[in-house]
Amino acid sequence: MKVLLSIKPEFVEQITNGNKKFEYRKKIFKEEVDTVVVYSNMPVGKLVGEFKIGTIIKGTPEEIWKQTYPNAGVPEDFFRSYFSNREEAFAIEIKDFKAYPEPLDPKEVFGRFTAPQSYMYIDDEVAK
Repeated sequence: MKVLLSIKPEFVEQITNGNKKFEYRKKIFKEEVDTVVVYSNMPVGKLVGEFKIGTIIKGTPEEIWKQTYPNAGVPEDFFRSYFSNREEAFAIEIKDFKAYPEPLDPKEVFGRFTAPQSYMYIDDEVAK
């Protein structure tokens, strides 16, 4: 199964150039997911690629940062702010990112589209 994640354009760039090897989340999927489709938030507003999920690490924000910071692709102050007042954090390992040859307009792929706050399950055939 695939899931769509909304990611800020500056972090999508870090994924694309290989500096960001983990995507951080406050909540994780309830279904079994193997692929993430990346939606680059506005001002880009496009589906830009996808990656396979490696390991999903669960722990306190402190534990997650210690395990992942060399490949975080985000500043530590951003990470700490994102997980402030949280006891649990998740790090999704990014494997084999593949940029689409041309970014896709999600309205052409899904019809009606609103970027998800957290994540959105999608059909495996979408965005191939």
